[in-house]
Amino acid sequence: MMESDTSRVRIGISSCLLGEKVRFDGGHKKDDFLTNHFGRYVEWVPVCPEFEIGLGVPRESLRLVAEENRIHLIAPRSGLDHTDRMNKWAREHAGRLADQGLCGYVLKRSSPSCGLERVKVYGGSGMPGHEGRGLFAARLADQFPTLPMEEEGRLNDPRLRENFVSRVFCYKRWLDLGKSGLTRSRIMQFHARHKYLLMSRHQAGARSLGNLMGQADRSVSPKRLGEEYFNGFCQVMRHTPTRRNHTNVLQHLAGYFSQRLDSGDRAELSDIINRYRQDGLPLIVPVTLIRHYVRKFSVEFLSDQVYLDPGPCELKLLNQL
Repeated sequence: MMESDTSRVRIGISSCLLGEKVRFDGGHKKDDFLTNHFGRYVEWVPVCPEFEIGLGVPRESLRLVAEENRIHLIAPRSGLDHTDRMNKWAREHAGRLADQGLCGYVLKRSSPSCGLERVKVYGGSGMPGHEGRGLFAARLADQFPTLPMEEEGRLNDPRLRENFVSRVFCYKRWLDLGKSGLTRSRIMQFHARHKYLLMSRHQAGARSLGNLMGQADRSVSPKRLGEEYFNGFCQVMRHTPTRRNHTNVLQHLAGYFSQRLDSGDRAELSDIINRYRQDGLPLIVPVTLIRHYVRKFSVEFLSDQVYLDPGPCELKLLNQL
């Protein structure tokens, strides 16, 4: 079985989530999973946009306000408009991040600067009328469309957590591949290694990527092929895996060696996969058994499948799925 890709990854993060007292009220929002668990594998790149544009701690709270077909960043008590100041800083900071080798970003939910989605946007009446995106988060999403991004609150959902962490390590593997030099062969190897991880996210998308690799014109440069492939890869990986898709992948994997099992072992494996499908067992149980048979029968094609080893085992990502 392959070794886990557990070298430290660089991930941007809202500073308050690491316990830094930079919030408007002088407090923080330290997150246990990010700091005490995931943080063991991460080199954090923290920033607080509101602090960075020169607002003090503590400071007046801010809100997003829709005015004249534009979203403004307003301090409602004083009426001060920080929109241009924030947008200028966000544009410059995103530019500096471009060469930082980031593999993901964790943002503070509901923040008018960092919230990635469902941030309240106020109208002229002073009541929230619809939902938007924080100004800094919007700039990040525009500048880095393939970068894995998530809000800390959503990471409390085991399915979203596993998907985000998997995407982060996939992103790092791709960056490492680029450093070693993209070739058609290396891109094909990357795809083969991630085949079943992709299938667990979106089967049609996984097939489309396979077709891209199989049908790409030989005159297309590895750089251009890599850009098209990885854009598609990231789109597929945005899908949150379903129990049905996982079951389908498990059955595919079992097909590589099921005929080499005796009737008792074959029935046991089938039963365990079925119990997982019915929500009677966590995903780690059938995955662990399949890992065992992959080693026992030396199934070379499956020996380095990322699906069977998606991230640091200490995070126990598959134990809650």
